[in-house]
Amino acid sequence: MRDNPIKRQLSQGGYAFGTLAFEFFTPGFPQIVKAAGADFILFDMEHSGAEMGTMKTQFALCRGIGLTPLVRVPTTQYHFISRTLDAGAMGVMVPMVDTKEQAEFIVSSTRYPPLGQRGAAFGVAHDDYMGGAVTDKIAMANSRTLVICQIETAKGLRNVEAIASVPGVDVLWLGHFDLTNFMGIPAQFDNPKYLAGVDRIIAACRKYNKVGGFMPTDSNWSRDYIAKGFKILAYSLDIYIMQNALREGIADLRRNAEAFTRSVAGQTAAGQTAAGSRKKDKQARKAKGGGQ
Repeated sequence: MRDNPIKRQLSQGGYAFGTLAFEFFTPGFPQIVKAAGADFILFDMEHSGAEMGTMKTQFALCRGIGLTPLVRVPTTQYHFISRTLDAGAMGVMVPMVDTKEQAEFIVSSTRYPPLGQRGAAFGVAHDDYMGGAVTDKIAMANSRTLVICQIETAKGLRNVEAIASVPGVDVLWLGHFDLTNFMGIPAQFDNPKYLAGVDRIIAACRKYNKVGGFMPTDSNWSRDYIAKGFKILAYSLDIYIMQNALREGIADLRRNAEAFTRSVAGQTAAGQTAAGSRKKDKQARKAKGGGQ
């Protein structure tokens, strides 16, 4: 079985960088992301409407290219967590984790007995359809699976230390938009109340040797949140990346077209002015000659 390089990087104090996929579940997308230098793709099932078959294909497309497939499941349910792992995901993110008990259930759903309740299926997608000793596969699967709990509600923030204390939880991921919504300060990312919450999440990570996760959408956000202590970061998501790049490109086309139009208009006006001046000079010379 393959290992999970980003879990190894993070456990050694390093960083892991990637992006979120919400829309472009195409055959070439994982290779495009890898060619851009990413360590992982976090595939979204919470907001995208993507189904398990689509996810299984995307996980398979990450195989053999050194890109770690992670998935955000829609909710805290065993059949989402275990099935996505069996389909080939190497890590699972669960949204709106509010309690220690919820975190314990999530971890249990990712571990085989006696450490958890994950059902056994081997020689399938998650172990690359290969043979081998089941005991070795169990040990590898338990150790390689990255467990990410999203802290994005006021209740989750109140319980963040208890959530962080759960063995098997690897990452506390700041769900910044939802957290501000649940705190009653939508999108107020400079609000002292929100910033104190961010500090509390990072403090819990440091206390219990967990990793902080975040999704920056520009250079300023990435600089600021890396400085705060976040180490696994997903740069924006496919929709925004394409839309923003296209918006800049279209705006550039419009600027160039407008500049060219103004230039042509200016040249035409200058030509007309020059022609008018020549005509006037000719008429003036003619009139002067007729008076002699």
